[in-house]
Amino acid sequence: MSELTLEKAQTIVSAALKFARESKFKPMGIVVMDARGAMVACAIEDNSSLRRFEIAHGKAHGCLGMGLGGRSVEKRILERPHFGAALAHVFEGDFIPVPGGVLIRNAAGAIVGAVGVSGDTSDNDEAAGIVGIKASGLVADAG
Repeated sequence: MSELTLEKAQTIVSAALKFARESKFKPMGIVVMDARGAMVACAIEDNSSLRRFEIAHGKAHGCLGMGLGGRSVEKRILERPHFGAALAHVFEGDFIPVPGGVLIRNAAGAIVGAVGVSGDTSDNDEAAGIVGIKASGLVADAG
């Protein structure tokens, strides 16, 4: 089965956190959403700073809403700031257009969900998300 199951979502969270700990990243917040935007799994590490859930959720939600990985979302917003402001309104503020949001695709390339990671630098957040997705047997699309 190539869809995002609870088991695969939990694998994404576990593998991303393991990678983050081994890499000595700051405490993470990780949100895994399915293709319809429903949260499937979430973990916020002890001693993480405030609002990790909201930031991780906004990264994943923005990727799903745009159908793009976080890097591509960020690029579009930098090129068209007025469009970014409009999207923030449309998404009712639940939109964080930076790396750390990663689309989850199945082997056929269909979007089956997204992961949002927040806690360290955007590059490190993204790296943890990619490791988690690959560990689940699905395909990461960071944009």
